[in-house]
This record gives sequence, structure tokens and C-alpha cells, in this order.
Amino acid sequence: MEAIKNIQINKIAKIILIAILGTLLLTISAKIKIPFYPVPMTMQTFIVLFLGIILGSKIGLLTVSLYLFEGIFGLPVFAGTPEKGIGIIYFTGPTMGYLIGFLVAVYLSGLFKFNKGIINTFLKLIFSVSFIYIFGLIWLGLLIGWDKPIFKLGAQPFLLAELFKILLLLFLTPTLLKVKKLIKIT
Repeated sequence: MEAIKNIQINKIAKIILIAILGTLLLTISAKIKIPFYPVPMTMQTFIVLFLGIILGSKIGLLTVSLYLFEGIFGLPVFAGTPEKGIGIIYFTGPTMGYLIGFLVAVYLSGLFKFNKGIINTFLKLIFSVSFIYIFGLIWLGLLIGWDKPIFKLGAQPFLLAELFKILLLLFLTPTLLKVKKLIKIT
């Protein structure tokens, strides 16, 4: 009985450690701006899908949830923090919908099986990341008004960079699936 209890504690400790490392990766990806046309890009959406692929839906969702809670409680983990504010005030600003979309994207990318070929994998990644933009555009529309060019402001400038990140993930997915097997929580 004691051995089973120790295995459970080790499993929980491993999950917590992985989730914390994942939030660090997300934070770093939010802070590094890569020159890109028409706007600089961060690698956050890449890391969200990356975490889903290697951690699966449940631990990926836990990791992104922890990241969001860190930001809500005032840690400067989001892109633009602390310069543009921190905590719940920043969270409920223009990027809130995108941040909420991270939850759906990591969950879906963690649920999918990526063993049906390159086209199938590409479509699953596009489908997963689209929820970041759907939630982001809905929130942006509610925040600034539907009479504004919501798509032009909240999605169009990022689509080329998003395609680049999806293509990068597409070619890394076979390696990521091997990493997933190495860190499998049993």
C-alpha cells in the first residue's frame, strides 16, 4: 500500500514539475518578439500547440490554465507585461479572448492523434489554432465594437506568421511524438 502511495506522489510531483516548466516555456515565448511581416510575432501559439502535442489534452490544459492563473494573479507572464499592465486588468484587455482560446487549442491539439499523414496533421493544427483567433475576435468585437474592422485588426496581421508556425510544427510533429512517449505519465 505504501508503494502505491509513493507512486501516486511521484506522479503528481512529475505533473506539477512538467506544468511549471510548460508555463516557463509559454512565458519565454510571450516575451521574445521575432521580426516578421507585417507585425512582429511571438511564439506563443506555437508553444500552445507544442504543449498539446507533447503533454496531451489534460496536462496541456492544466499547464495553460496555470499560465493564465499566473498572469491573472499578477506575474508578468503575458506578452506586453509589465509594460502594458499586469494581473486581471491586463488579462481582461484586448487579448483576453486569445488567451482563453489557448485553452481550447491546447486541449484539441492534445486530443488529436497525429499519425494519419502530413495533410491530416496540418488540418488538425489549423483547426486547433483557429479557436485562438475565434475567441480572440469575438472578445475584440465585444470590447471595441462590431462596427470596427475586427478581422483586419485581430487576425489578418498574424496569419502569415501563424502559417509559418504551423508549418514548423508540422515538420517537428514526428519528433514531438517521440518526446511525448519519453515523458509519458504512467
